[in-house]
Amino acid sequence: MANRTDPAAKSIRGTNPQNLVEKILRSKIYQNTYWKEQCFGLTAETLVDKAMELDHLGGTFGGNRKPTPFMCLVMKMLQIQPEKDIVVEFIKNDDYKYVRILGAFYLRLTGTDVDVYRYLEPLYNDYRKLRCKLADGKFSLTHVDEVIDELLTKDYSCDIALPRIKKRWTLESLGSLDLRKSVLEDDFEEEEEKEENEQLDVLDNGVDDRDYHRGRSPTRDRDRDRDRDRRRESHRHRDRDYDRDYDRDYDRERGRGRERDRDRDRDRERERDYYRLRGEKDYGRDRDRERDREGRERDRRDRDRGRRRSHSRSRSRSRDRKRHGHSSSPRRRGDGPEEPKKKKEKKEKKEKKDDGTDHPDPEIAEANRLRAALGLKPLKI
Repeated sequence: MANRTDPAAKSIRGTNPQNLVEKILRSKIYQNTYWKEQCFGLTAETLVDKAMELDHLGGTFGGNRKPTPFMCLVMKMLQIQPEKDIVVEFIKNDDYKYVRILGAFYLRLTGTDVDVYRYLEPLYNDYRKLRCKLADGKFSLTHVDEVIDELLTKDYSCDIALPRIKKRWTLESLGSLDLRKSVLEDDFEEEEEKEENEQLDVLDNGVDDRDYHRGRSPTRDRDRDRDRDRRRESHRHRDRDYDRDYDRDYDRERGRGRERDRDRDRDRERERDYYRLRGEKDYGRDRDRERDREGRERDRRDRDRGRRRSHSRSRSRSRDRKRHGHSSSPRRRGDGPEEPKKKKEKKEKKEKKDDGTDHPDPEIAEANRLRAALGLKPLKI
């Protein structure tokens, strides 16, 4: 609730007045101790007392970029949005210079182009010293007219992006502003009137014009006139010089911004091409892997199909053999019921001869039979 904008406040440049301060700086102000303790519950009347206590100006400072009390009070003015008369009184205050700078800074953020030039240009004649807190926490010396010139000609001040305003000569051509009148212009007019009065007095006294000019150096008069005209022209075109410098700086910054945009686009194109090429490589690699996998699957299916065909072929062959009375397995020598009887008898005889029971000696043959019954090898004599 303490950080919300006043419900009765009007939108500035189509947005919430507090949004004129960047979000990062705004969040740092909300977390600052000075904002929580000193700025809580302030109104347009009590804000003057806090502004009179200021002893320096600045944006943020230190390693964690803490906001200054000046910036906290600017944020408070954006939150409560005081009336224009109060802000003008801040600017016209001659006793407290920081109150004047606070009002000028707020008017530069929220005021119209005509009001900015109308109320801030007279402050060019204020040459009082000011203390400005830098980003490293140290203080530097500046002046009121330098701060006003920064507000009117620069894009940034106190770590805040200032809203764009029209050039003074544009407003003059539109008739919104009168030609700027210098404070020294009255002195020039007085000097011119004094010289004219001197000439009239000389003529009234009856002194010849030639005698009058004989006592004066024409070269000195010419130099004096030239210097006066030069000062008048330089002062008259001062605003145009400011505008020209401002336009040059703006064009330079805009050119740098365009170069940064081109570099950023070029980097994006390179990154896009890199990822596209890498994607194509990955897609080709995946496609090769898919082809290899499909080839292996095809080979495996072919092998399985070949096995099934050979197995079915062997089964059909075995059925045919069984149908014609043949064994399914190939017949080996000495196996099967069709083995000749003579071979059986020869085999039996051979086995009998091998166990030694047919030995010519009856005792040895008897012993071999006993050994054969016991499972022992026959005697070999």
